[in-house]
Amino acid sequence: MNENVPGRPCRILAIETSCDETSVAVVDDGRKVLVNQVSSQIETHRQFGGVVPEVASRKHVESITRIIESSLGEAGLGLRDMDAIAVTQGPGLIGALLIGVVAAKTLALAAGKPLIAVHHIAGHIYANQLVQPLAYPALALVVSGGHTELVLLERPGRFRIIGQTRDDAVGEAYDKVARALGFPYPGGPHVDRLAVESAQTVPLPRAWLEPDSYDFSFSGLKSAVLAVLNTAKMKGEAVDPAALARGFQESVIDVLVEKSMRAVKAFGAKQLLLCGGVAANKGLRSALSARCEAEGVPLAIPPHALCTDNAAMIGAAAYLKFQTGEFAGLDMVADPGLSLEAWSVE
Repeated sequence: MNENVPGRPCRILAIETSCDETSVAVVDDGRKVLVNQVSSQIETHRQFGGVVPEVASRKHVESITRIIESSLGEAGLGLRDMDAIAVTQGPGLIGALLIGVVAAKTLALAAGKPLIAVHHIAGHIYANQLVQPLAYPALALVVSGGHTELVLLERPGRFRIIGQTRDDAVGEAYDKVARALGFPYPGGPHVDRLAVESAQTVPLPRAWLEPDSYDFSFSGLKSAVLAVLNTAKMKGEAVDPAALARGFQESVIDVLVEKSMRAVKAFGAKQLLLCGGVAANKGLRSALSARCEAEGVPLAIPPHALCTDNAAMIGAAAYLKFQTGEFAGLDMVADPGLSLEAWSVE
C-alpha cells in the first residue's frame, strides 16, 4: 500500500465484468472518477436476442488487458500509484465474473496491492455517491435486468433488503414485453421511448401484493400484455404498440414509485437513491422526480453513464471496504449468488 501522504486521495483501480460490459476505472476516495472506460458487447449479443454467457466471457478475455492498459494510460498513472485493486465478485454470470476476478488478482499480486471484492448491487447503489454525498438512513430502489429491490442503508455500507421481486426483475419484464412487440435486444429503451411519446394508453393491472408488502411482481403484468396481443390477434384487430407500451410502463412505474415512497416514510429515510440500468428509463426518472419533489423527499439519480454496468461504481463501493480494511485474499472466488446483506461492511 502507498504511504499515507496528507491530502493525498485513496486511489482505487476497479474492474467490472459481471455481464456484457468490460469496464475499468480509477476512482479517488470513492467519489471522484478519474477514468471510467466501458466496452459494451450489445452489438455482439443483439444477433442472439440476448446475452450469451459463453460469448460474453470470450469478449471479456479479448478486452480486459487492453482496457486496463488504456485506462491507466488515460489517467497518466501506473499500478504503483494505486492503493488497492477492486473487482466485482458477484452477482453475475460466473464465466464473466471469473475474467475480472483473475485479472484483479493478477494485478494485486504483481503490484503488491490489497484486493477488494465488491458486490455488484452495492456498486449500483454507490454510483450515487459519485454524484452527491449520501444521507443516512437512505433507501435505494434498485432496478435492473436481473434485480428489483428496495434496500435500506442504515449507515454507510450496511444493507438491508426490505423488498424484492418474487419473479421477473423489472428490466427482464421490459425485455420480454419488447420482444412481444417486435423490438430487438435490448428492448427496454424502445418500450420507454414509445411509452413517453404515446398520447394513448392501454389500461393494465397493478400487482400490489399484500397491503404491507414491499415486494414486487411483474410476471403477471407481462402475461397481461401478451393476453392483449393474443386477444387482438384472434379477433383480427390491431393493437397500438405505443399505447400498449405506455400502459405497461405506467403500471410498472406506479408500483415502483408508490412502494418506494411508502418505504421512505416507514423507515424514516433522509434520501431516496435510484440505482441500476433501468434507472436510465425516462418515464421512471420523471415520475419519481415529480413525486419526490411534491413530497419533499431528496432524490439522487446517477447520470445515464453511471446507471448501466461500469467500473466507477465498483470503485465507489470498494472505498467502503478500504476504509475498514476488509480486503480479500488471493483465494477469493467469483460468486454469482453473492448476498448483498452478507457483503455489508463491518
